[in-house]
Amino acid sequence: MNTKFERLLLLFLGLFAVGIIGVAVWQIGWAIPAGKCKAQHKWWDYGERVCATPILTSDVTGRLITDDKALAEARKAIGRPAPKTTAPAAAQPKT
Repeated sequence: MNTKFERLLLLFLGLFAVGIIGVAVWQIGWAIPAGKCKAQHKWWDYGERVCATPILTSDVTGRLITDDKALAEARKAIGRPAPKTTAPAAAQPKT
C-alpha cells in the first residue's frame, strides 16, 4: 500500500511541476509581451507573438479624414499624437 501512495504522490508532484512550467512559459512568452505591447497602444497577435503598429486607413488609401473630431478620435485610438500646428508665416506679425 505504501508504494502505491508514493507513486501517486510522485505522479501528482510531476503534474504540478509541469503545470508550473507551463504557466511560467505562458507568462514569459505571451502575457508579459502582450501587456507591454498594449501599453504602447499597439496590436498584439497571440498566434504569431507579434507586436504590430496600427495604422489609419487614411494612411493606406490616401483618403483624408475631413472631420476634425473623427480624426482626433482615430489618432487617440491608435496612440498617435495630434500634429503640431504652427501659424502661417503671413499671419505672424513682423517686427
